[in-house]
Amino acid sequence: MNRRKPLTAMAMSCLLAIGSIAPARAPYPADPLHSPMWTAHAQTIFGDDPVRFDPRVKVSYPEIAENQRSFPVALDARGLGGGLGPVRRMLILADLNPIPIAIDYRPAGAQPYVATRIKLDQRTPVRGAVQLADGQWLVSGGWVDAAGGGCSAPPVSRVKGDWAQHLGEMRGEAWPMADGASRLRVTFRHPMDTGFVANIPTYHIEQMRVTGPDGRLLGQMEIWAAVAEDPAITLMPRAHPGDALSIAARDTNGRAYLAKVTVARQSPLPAATGATGR
Repeated sequence: MNRRKPLTAMAMSCLLAIGSIAPARAPYPADPLHSPMWTAHAQTIFGDDPVRFDPRVKVSYPEIAENQRSFPVALDARGLGGGLGPVRRMLILADLNPIPIAIDYRPAGAQPYVATRIKLDQRTPVRGAVQLADGQWLVSGGWVDAAGGGCSAPPVSRVKGDWAQHLGEMRGEAWPMADGASRLRVTFRHPMDTGFVANIPTYHIEQMRVTGPDGRLLGQMEIWAAVAEDPAITLMPRAHPGDALSIAARDTNGRAYLAKVTVARQSPLPAATGATGR
C-alpha cells in the first residue's frame, strides 16, 4: 500500500510561494447604489462567483415604506432571455437590515418570479439577486425610504396576544396563466419573530417546498425572519388547471405546515374599468 509522505519544510515553502503569487480575485463591480454594506454582503453571498448589475432583473417595490413592518417586494427575472440559461437561485435582501436576506428561492420547476412582504429597519437598498445555471449572479435594486424599526418592533399578533390561537393557519389560491404556468399565492399565520424584541426569541418559518401532483419539485426556499409577520408568498410554478399543488413548510421550532391548492379552471375576471352612469 502506498503511503503519503508528509510535506517537507522545503516543499511547504514552495507551496506557500506559489499561493502567494496566485492572481487575486477581481473586485466586485462598483455598486451604483453606493451602499456601505455592498462589499461585505457580496463576499458573504457571492463569494468567488462572477457578479454584475443587470436592469433586466426587475425588483418592484414602493419608493417609500408606509409600513416598515410589511413592505411588498417582487423579484422578476422572466425578462432575462438571451440564451442565459435557467435561473438557479433568487434572493431578496435589504442591505442595512440586521437580517439582510429575506428569501433564498430555487425555482426548480417554476418561472423565475417570487414576491413577498419584508420588514425594513431603516432607509436601505432593497435588492434582488439572481444566479444563473453557469454560476454568475445578476443584481438589481434601489434605495427605499423607511421610518425604521420594522425588525425591532413586536409583531401585532404578539401585542394582541392571539398569535397562538391562529398559529399554523394557511390559505392559498392558484390561477392559470397564459404561458403554461400558474400563479400561486400562499399565506401563513405566524409571528415571524426576529429575536430583537426583549424576551421574545427568534421564531420564524424557515423552509417551504411546492410540489406538483406527481411529486415533482416545483420550487423550494429558505425563509428568514426578515419576512413580514403572517407571510404572504407568490410564486409561478408550472402547473395546469386542475393540478393539485402541495405546499409543505417548517418553522424554527420544527412545526410542520401542510396544504394542497388546486389550480383554478380559469383565471379571475379583470376588474371593471371606466366611469359608471348615474
